[in-house]
Amino acid sequence: MLFLLPDKKENPKSKLFVKKALFVLILINCCLLASSQDANYSQFYANPLYLNPGFTGTSAAPRLVLNYRNQWPQKGNTYVNYSLSYDQYFKKMKGGIGAQFQNSTERNGLIENSSGYLFYSHHVKINERLFFDLGLQAGMTYKKLDYGRLIFPDMIDQLTGITFPGNGEQPENSSLLYPDFGVGALGQYDAFFFGFSLMHLTQPDESVFVGDEKGRLPMKITIHAGSRTHKLHRGLLSREFTLSPNIIYQQQGAFKQINLGMYILEKSLAGGLWYRQNLGVQPDAVIAMIGVMKDRFKIGYSYDYTLSKLSNYSSGSHEFSLTFFIGEKHTNRNALLIPSL
Repeated sequence: MLFLLPDKKENPKSKLFVKKALFVLILINCCLLASSQDANYSQFYANPLYLNPGFTGTSAAPRLVLNYRNQWPQKGNTYVNYSLSYDQYFKKMKGGIGAQFQNSTERNGLIENSSGYLFYSHHVKINERLFFDLGLQAGMTYKKLDYGRLIFPDMIDQLTGITFPGNGEQPENSSLLYPDFGVGALGQYDAFFFGFSLMHLTQPDESVFVGDEKGRLPMKITIHAGSRTHKLHRGLLSREFTLSPNIIYQQQGAFKQINLGMYILEKSLAGGLWYRQNLGVQPDAVIAMIGVMKDRFKIGYSYDYTLSKLSNYSSGSHEFSLTFFIGEKHTNRNALLIPSL
C-alpha cells in the first residue's frame, strides 16, 4: 500500500540559512583546525602554571605573573593572548594553591576565548636530592564566535559592492561555556628537572553546530626537561654564567612540536635562544629572549622569527612577561632550579 504525502514548499529563509550554515561550517572548521590548539607561549617558564599545573607553589615567595603575546602583529590583532596568574606555597598543606585567568582573541576578534582556572599541587620529598610536585587544574572556559561580523554572498550588492545586514539568524553554539581539567607532575634530581602535563582531559566540544564532532578540543600533552649544570667563569668581566639546556615536546591532536633551547644565566640577567620545529613540516621559528631578574620581580621579552612559509605573511611574534614576588620567602621546601624565562 502506498501513501502519498502532500508536497511541502521549502521555506526560502530556511533554505538560505542552511546555505549559510554550510558556509560557516566550512569557515569555522578551517578556523578550528588552526585554533583547536592552545595558545603557544614562547617564554615557557615565565608562564609556569600554563606549562604545567605541577609548578603551582614552587617559587620561593608568593608569585604574581602577567603575560602578553601578540602573534603576527603586521596583520592586526590576528592572535593576541593575555594571562594573569597567582600562586603560593602553604607549609601546613605541603603544597601550593593558585589561580589563573586567560584571554585570547583570534582573527582580529572573530573568535574570543576566556578561561579561569584553580590549581593545587602537592610537594613530595623523596630525599635531599630528589623531590616531586603533583598538580591538578580545574576551571571553566567561555568561547564566543562573533557571527555578526561574518559577511555572506547574499549580503553583498553585486553591482555596487555595498554590504547589507543579514537576517540575524545565529548558529546553535555561537557561544559556549564548558568545564576544563588538567593534571601535571614535575621532579628534580640534583641539577636536572623534568615533568609532564595533560590538559583538556575531557576533550570538550567547541563545535559551532550541534553534532559536529570535528570541534572537539584535543588533549594537550607536554613533556619538558632541562638542567643547570654547566658554569662559565672566564672572560665576560670574570662573572659567573650558568648554561641551562632545555627540551620541550608538545602534542595536541595532529599537531606535534619540539622546542630545543639554551639559556645563559647571570645573577641579574638572563638570555635564551630556542629553535622550534613542527614535526612533519619545515622548521617553524627561532626564538630570542632577554630578561632582568631581581629579588622582588623579573621582566622578560622574546621575539619569534618565523622560518616557515608563513614568514611571507607574518612579521614574527612579540611576547612580554612580568613576575612579582610578594611577601616573605619560605625555606620549608626544596628550591626548584627552572629557568626564569
